[in-house]
Amino acid sequence: MNVDPITVPWPPFELRPMLTDDITNALRIERQCSSQPWTEGIFRDELREPSRSYTVATFGELVVGFCGLMINLEEGHITNIATDPSHRRNGIATMLLLQATRTAIARSVNAMTLEVRVSNTAARKLYARFGYAPAGVRPKYYADNSEDALILWAHDVDTAEYGVRLAGISSQLAALHAANSSSAPPRLGGVR
Repeated sequence: MNVDPITVPWPPFELRPMLTDDITNALRIERQCSSQPWTEGIFRDELREPSRSYTVATFGELVVGFCGLMINLEEGHITNIATDPSHRRNGIATMLLLQATRTAIARSVNAMTLEVRVSNTAARKLYARFGYAPAGVRPKYYADNSEDALILWAHDVDTAEYGVRLAGISSQLAALHAANSSSAPPRLGGVR
């Protein structure tokens, strides 16, 4: 397993590399968020792959989100991202995607991709903030209801212009999290 440095601390949440001990919590979140949850075996296989990087978000000792990244030459693929439903709207998915993107850029990636349900407007809005745009459709990609998946791409993520985009996202998160210093998870409406 490749362990990347975590560069996005946002109290009260922390990011760190996913460990095999985190799989139980990732499965808990996955079962709450996905109609086709990954299995323990899939997570174990992913964590063993050197081309993968998985990060968890924690609130104290509780894992509240995770994100997976696959590197293939100069492309990064977000393999899976999920936030515990009871901790949504706190910027966790944004933090995780920001970390995955920075990790990909550090590994010489110049484009990022992912698939998202056509009906998942909240996730699509998040990805649009990161510059992801539709590039195609995978018909009937989701077996549970035969829903199509949009294929999204963000190109030129290794440029100074994209760095400005990431800095803006990072600054917004930092300001929102600094505004709420309570020990309970903040509710930051509008930021995933």
